[in-house]
Amino acid sequence: MQKFKIPEGTSEPKSATKSIRFPNQVIHSVEDAIRGTNCTFSAFVVEAVRVALDNLQDGADPTGWPPVYGRK
Repeated sequence: MQKFKIPEGTSEPKSATKSIRFPNQVIHSVEDAIRGTNCTFSAFVVEAVRVALDNLQDGADPTGWPPVYGRK
């Protein structure tokens, strides 16, 4: 199972725009997590999805993940 790390930089090869809605508390939590780093909101979300997909392929139970909705 891969551990999530905040990505550095934002260079992605080909990409497409997808419009999705996030709960406000999730947005605040992500913004708090990336504050002071060289990471964009999009890069954070892309890496989080990659790790989630990797964990699913490894048979990890996604229901055991801690929630990210609470604001610090």
